[in-house]
Amino acid sequence: MAESPEPPGWVVEQPGLTAVALVSVLLALAVLAPYLQFVLFGVVLAYILYPLQRRLERYVRPMVAAMGVVVATLLVVLLPLVWVLSLAVEQAFGVVRTIRRGDIDVERIEQLIEANGYSVDLVAVYEANQGRIAMAIQEVTTGALGLVGSLPGLFIGLTITIFVLFALLRDGEGLLAWIEWVLPVPDDDLAELRAGLDDLMWASVVGNVAVAAIQAVMLGVGLFVAGVPAIVFLTVATFVLTLLPLVGAFGVWIPAAAYLVSVGRPQAGAAVVVYGLFVTFSDSYLRPALIGQTAAFNSAIVIVGIFGGLVVFGAVGLFIGPVVLGGAKLALDSFARQHAGRPPDEASVEPTDDEAGAAEGNAEAG
Repeated sequence: MAESPEPPGWVVEQPGLTAVALVSVLLALAVLAPYLQFVLFGVVLAYILYPLQRRLERYVRPMVAAMGVVVATLLVVLLPLVWVLSLAVEQAFGVVRTIRRGDIDVERIEQLIEANGYSVDLVAVYEANQGRIAMAIQEVTTGALGLVGSLPGLFIGLTITIFVLFALLRDGEGLLAWIEWVLPVPDDDLAELRAGLDDLMWASVVGNVAVAAIQAVMLGVGLFVAGVPAIVFLTVATFVLTLLPLVGAFGVWIPAAAYLVSVGRPQAGAAVVVYGLFVTFSDSYLRPALIGQTAAFNSAIVIVGIFGGLVVFGAVGLFIGPVVLGGAKLALDSFARQHAGRPPDEASVEPTDDEAGAAEGNAEAG
C-alpha cells in the first residue's frame, strides 16, 4: 500500500497558527463578499491607471499622485458613467414605449425581407412570443426600479471602489510584495504567475473593453448621422453586446436598419447595414493591433469566463471572469510542473539522451 504524502512542515510544527491564518482568511473573504464586485472594479481601474500613477510620481509624492488620479477618475470616468447609464435606461424605456405603441411599420419591413427572397410574418412571431417579450419588459422595469431603490448601496459600493483604487495606486507595489512574501510558493513560480496574470489582465481589459468601446463609439456616430433616435442607449447596448462573445454589434445595427426602413428611409437603412458590417469586422484588426498576438486566452476561457463571471461577480465579471479562469490554469500548470514534471506535449518534444548523443555524433562526423 502506497504511503500517503506527509503534510508540509509548517503545518505540523505550528498547527495553531495555521488554523488562525485560515480562519482569518475566511473571515476576510466574508467581509469582502457583499461588495466584492466593487472591490474588483477598483482593482481593474488601478491596473488601468497604474502607468499614469508611475509617471506622476516622477514629479510629486505617491500620495499626491494617487489623489490626483482618483479625483480625475471620479470626475472624468465614474460620474459621467453614472450619468450615461441613467440616460441609457431612460431612452431604453422610450424605445419600449415606441414598440408597444406600434409606431414601427412592420409591413414595410416584411416587404423588404420578401424582396430578398424570404417570407416572414413578424406579427405572428410577435404574437407567438408576446408572453416572453412582456416578461422581458417586466424584468427590465424591475431591474431599473431595483437600481433606483439601491442607490444608497450603489453609493457605498462606489465609495469602496474609490478607496480601493487610491490604496492600490499608492501602495500597490508594496501589497504585491507582501502577497508574494506571504504565499508559500517558490520565487520562480511566483514570477511566472505574476507575468502570466499581467498578460491575462492586459488581454482582458484592453482586448475586450477597448475594442468594445471603440466599436460602440464608431457605431454610435454612424447611427447619429443616420438619424436613429436613442443614440446613448444604442451606444451602451453596442458596448455591452460587443463584450459578449457570439453576439457583437449585429444585435444593434440590424434592428436600427430595420427601424429606418420602417419609417420610410430604406437608403439610410442600407447605409447602416454597410457601415455596421464595417464596424463588426473591424474587430479582426482592432484586437491584434491593441493586444498583439497573445496566447493568454482561448475561446473556451473567454466564453465561459465572461458568462460565468457575470453570474458570480456581476458586471465586473465581464473582465474578471476570464482572468480567474486563465489564472487558475496558470496556477495548476505551475503546481503540476512541481509534482509531475513537464506536460506530455512538451516532454515528447525533448530529445532523449540516446537521441542527443546520436545527434552530437552525426554533427562531429559532418
